[in-house]
Formats: sequence, structure tokens, C-alpha cells
Amino acid sequence: MAKQILILGAGFGGLELSTILSDEVANEVEVTLIDKAEAFRFGFSKFELMFGRATMSDISLYYRDLVKPGVEFRQETVVSIDPSSKQVVTDAGTYDPDILVVALGADYDIESTPGFAEGGHEFYTFDGALALNDVLTEFSSGSIVIGIIGQPYKCPPAPCEAAMLLHEYMVERGIRSDIDISLVAQWQIPVPPSPDGSKAILARFEELGISYVPNTIITSIDPAKKVAMTSEGGEIPYNLFLGIPVHRVPDVVESSGLAVDGWIPVDDKNMSTRFPDVYAVGDVTSAPAPKAGVFAESEAKAVAEHLIAEIKGGGTPTPWQGFGVCYVEFGDNLVGKVNANFLPGRPPTAPFDDASLEFAEEKVEFAAERKRRWFTTT
Repeated sequence: MAKQILILGAGFGGLELSTILSDEVANEVEVTLIDKAEAFRFGFSKFELMFGRATMSDISLYYRDLVKPGVEFRQETVVSIDPSSKQVVTDAGTYDPDILVVALGADYDIESTPGFAEGGHEFYTFDGALALNDVLTEFSSGSIVIGIIGQPYKCPPAPCEAAMLLHEYMVERGIRSDIDISLVAQWQIPVPPSPDGSKAILARFEELGISYVPNTIITSIDPAKKVAMTSEGGEIPYNLFLGIPVHRVPDVVESSGLAVDGWIPVDDKNMSTRFPDVYAVGDVTSAPAPKAGVFAESEAKAVAEHLIAEIKGGGTPTPWQGFGVCYVEFGDNLVGKVNANFLPGRPPTAPFDDASLEFAEEKVEFAAERKRRWFTTT
């Protein structure tokens, strides 16, 4: 009898896992892939929306086009999860799978930062990035503050990318000299696991006239005074505040009892949870890696290896390797590359390859290759 596998979330992790299972054991599994959205979108596409270079449709890979043997996609919203029984209820029905994989990502808790909703903007959601384009179009002078409010957060270099791409955008509009851009962060360097990458980013900031404000925690926003308040009682004035909001697990995960200390704990070899036959991958977990799509993808590969060995009744699955490549936009079509490795049991390493046009092309192929693999039947 085919194994019933239910995957909640069709991001990097859910798509990678369902693809591998389809490729390797399609006749031995029945995979149901659930997501509340109608389409997958690469996270870095938010900048395309933010700067008016693309529409939402342009960056969407619609799940209706996903045709994989042994896999069925359903657009539904998860209402409840019982990890003990593996029962999942959605707005369209109830599921009782043999194996449950939770890949629902991280949500944003904007309301946890007083004044943020009223006095700031965010670009970490696709709707937020799209709305910000209208704001940027009207902005012509003053101070732009990019503030990292909480940690951990998705795609650690993204705030730095936003600053460099804002510079490029304002230069194109001919108003850069009228605008100050600064990034406020909680660390001494922009990307702590990558000293070389941080050095390159800070050098680029100096070249572009972008300020980096280290070791500063933003606790609230005062919309009336247009200042960001810090944990030490300081005030950072702004005309436009772009915040990276506090991240949290989705409500349905929180109410399920899966999360401990904010995130789902997993075995870092195969991403299994403390509940039998329940796995979790990606941003929703406390796995020892950054919250980024490439790590959700690598975690999904580890789950797939484990499940395939179990289904086939043999073989030694390769444990999670903790490796991921992160591309960093430097503006002017230059892209740097962080080769991060968070292999469990070892200190993380993240050597950096200098920004180049070649890595910009490699990033395009990175997306194209996943589009082919996830949305094309082999």
C-alpha cells in the first residue's frame, strides 16, 4: 500500500521534497502538497516588486502548473495540526496521513513592535513590497532608515541588499544626493557568519554613501515624532522607515504544540520532530541554519533520503549537510556569493566570492533550474 505523505507548505522545502519523492518513489507514495497561496514566488523577487521592475504575475509560478507523478497539490488553508495523531484539518477537509511534514515557514509579528504598523513599512511580504513601490515613487528627499527589529529573520543579507538597491534606484531617479540611507542592525558586522562577506558589504556601503549603525536594537517606532526608539533609550530620526519585522511560527503551528521556545525543534540529521513520523523543514524550525530557502531545500533533501530509505527498506540515508549558497545583490548588476556551511557539530563557515556579473547570471540560472525541476515533469 502506498505511503500517504502530507506536506504542509509549498515553498522551497515542500517543493523540493515532493519533487524528490516523485522522482524516486512515485509508485510507492501518495503525496498531498498543501499551500494557502496560488503560486510560488522566489523571495528575492520582492525587490522586483519594490522597485517596480515586475508585477505579481511576472514573478509567480502557479501551482496549477505543478504536475508530478504521485503528487497532488491542493490550495487550502491549514486550520489545525495534531502532531500526536498526525491529523490535519484544513478549510476544505481532514487528513490522516502516514507521514506529516510541516514546512509552513515563518510569519511576521508586526504588532509586537509598538508603532511599526502606523509609522513604518516592510518589504518581507510580497504585498508589502508591492505597496512600498508606491511609497518609494513619491519619496524624493530625506532619511531612509532600514531597521532590523528582531532575530532570527529570513535571508540575513536582504536588509543590506535593500540598502544597496535603494541607492541604485535613487541614482536612476536623479535624487540620490537628496537622500540619506542607513541600515540599523543588532550586530557589529552585517552578516556575522561571513566576515569576508561583511567586509565586502561595508566597503560597498562606504563607496555608495550608506551608513551602517551596528549593535543597536530597535524596540518601537514613534510615528508622530518620526523616530525609531532603541533599547538604550536613543532615538533614530527618519522620514521613511523600512523595518524587518519580528518573525514567529504561524498561529496554527503555535497552537499545535509543535513549537518549543518559538520554533519547532528537529533532529538535525533528518529533520524529524519529537513526534513519530512528523518532520519539519525550513523557517518554521530551530535547525542550526539561517532562515533561507536554500537551507529549507537542503533540509528537505535530508528528509527525502530518510523517507526513501524507509520506503525501500534499505540503504543508509545521508544526513543533513548544512550547506547553502546565498546570492547577494550589490547593485549595478553585481552579485556576490556566500558559500555557507552549517554542518552540525562544527562552527559555521561562510566564505565569500566577490560580486561579479558572472554571479548575477548564476543567480538567474539558480532560479531557472528550480523552476524546471519543480514545475516540469521529467
